[in-house]
Amino acid sequence: MSKLIIKHGSCVDMEVDVIVNAANKYLVSGGGVCGEIFRRAGYIELNNACKGFKTPLKDGSAVITPSFNINTCKYIIHAVGPDFNTTPDAFDSLYLAYYNSLILLKDNNLHSISFPLISSGIYGGGINNIDILSCEELIKAYESFNKSYDYDIIVYLCAYSEKEYNDIRKYDILN
Repeated sequence: MSKLIIKHGSCVDMEVDVIVNAANKYLVSGGGVCGEIFRRAGYIELNNACKGFKTPLKDGSAVITPSFNINTCKYIIHAVGPDFNTTPDAFDSLYLAYYNSLILLKDNNLHSISFPLISSGIYGGGINNIDILSCEELIKAYESFNKSYDYDIIVYLCAYSEKEYNDIRKYDILN
């Protein structure tokens, strides 16, 4: 049976099959969770793997690489969330970043995944409650995936900051 669980903390710390990198379209190391994933995986190894993809990737796309030096997961899915600073109405792309990650999970015969709140940091564009809106897009993707596929998954949505966690925990969208 599939489950969606909200956690307080970093998706990088979860013991799962896959962690998700809130990636930029060039698949290069950045700040936040992206920078942390590159640091822990090994910058050179992960950078070389990412160079194997034709970039720039489109918003909403997702690709998979090994986890290299991260021993709490097997793979990293790099999901390209939209930049709401330049595209304020890009919620379809945000949904696709989550949904396409779930498809990659299934296509690689994996069952557990840990997401950050994609596009809620520097790509959030100052949109009020972007953490809640990002969470809603994950829930839509999760529900759509479960309607389309008979494939059990465990999805962790990790809210890094106390504010994000409280916003999402208080917001009654999972019931």
